[in-house]
Amino acid sequence: MANVVGTKGQVVISKEIRDRLGVQQGWLALQRLEGDHVEVHFIPPRHNKSMLGSLKPYVKKSLRPGKDWERAREKAWEEAVREKFAKGGSGK
Repeated sequence: MANVVGTKGQVVISKEIRDRLGVQQGWLALQRLEGDHVEVHFIPPRHNKSMLGSLKPYVKKSLRPGKDWERAREKAWEEAVREKFAKGGSGK
């Protein structure tokens, strides 16, 4: 797909490409010169939607603050370390 560069140096990103990438109005377009061509990376704006409850479908057990929470946190750390070293991780 070829587009003509406008008088202000603007280039239109085709609708097909925007749709495939999910790019919408207000996104940031980061440009980087790479050899003899330009790479463009799109960054969505910060959202202002609440994330409250977004992980609820994945929570299997409710924990009370205090000792239950501390035990769960320690268990999670132990499992993470065990998994890292079981895969041959160096711990670094």
